[in-house]
Amino acid sequence: MDSSMKFRDDPIGRRRRHRRLIGSIVLFVLLLSNHAASQVDPWELEVYPYAIEAKGMAEFETGNAVTAKGHSVGGSGTSSGTFPSEAMWYQQFEIDYGVTDRVEADVMLDMALPRGQGYWYAGSKYSLRGKLLDEGASPVELGWYAELEWRKTPQFDTNELQLDLRPIIEKDLDRLSVVLNPKFEKAIFLGPNKNKGFEFGYAAGIYFQWLREVSPGVEFYGGIGFINDSEPLQRQQHYIFPLLRGELPEGLEYSVGPGFGLSPGSDRVLVKLNFGLERSVGELFNP
Repeated sequence: MDSSMKFRDDPIGRRRRHRRLIGSIVLFVLLLSNHAASQVDPWELEVYPYAIEAKGMAEFETGNAVTAKGHSVGGSGTSSGTFPSEAMWYQQFEIDYGVTDRVEADVMLDMALPRGQGYWYAGSKYSLRGKLLDEGASPVELGWYAELEWRKTPQFDTNELQLDLRPIIEKDLDRLSVVLNPKFEKAIFLGPNKNKGFEFGYAAGIYFQWLREVSPGVEFYGGIGFINDSEPLQRQQHYIFPLLRGELPEGLEYSVGPGFGLSPGSDRVLVKLNFGLERSVGELFNP
């Protein structure tokens, strides 16, 4: 998206700023990897942008991730339950709805296909996402995200109820977009970690707008465990996903790419394939 704030400089100066910004993002991710945690949500391999659904619009999404080379025991890699991550297929169905021009509501259903175990219900999520400031009101676009995650299947996660809070930070420079989603997660009311503090993680993306049908990008995912008690480096998870994304005929959006684990505690190879279709459904609410 275009920002209303324009810089008055030469193209060389813009390129230098682009390189510095990309370098800062990479450094940010590397610094996190020295403290980051062992759990990445494989159902939610998505970096949330500042833009939300317009009022009365809905998007129907399916997110898919397959562990092409993972761990053979539960509780390792992307598995935080008793099922191992090796050959696991994670699938999420999601509906996003623009409640107002500033707030979007989302409902997600998580399913999974562990190897040799059949198709399982893994949990549900309910979230709100919105714009903190008007577009162009600050040097970066700022938004927010709040999610309640409910799981009753310890085979996938022992935390039954969890709160996820994220600021959304985005900067657009010509065709380049940089998006950061720091993540603050806490088990609440139920489960073994309900009396512990917040965990910290990250999702970040760098995207180049090339063509409407196809554009390249790279995404980073990782975690930090409990803020006051981070995991040892060898047990942490960190991933990099080179990807392609774009919009196909009939408005079908996609994002696809392989993910590579950067630490011993990570799964070695994941593949993500996300689809989304936006449609007008009218105003369900009248705020």
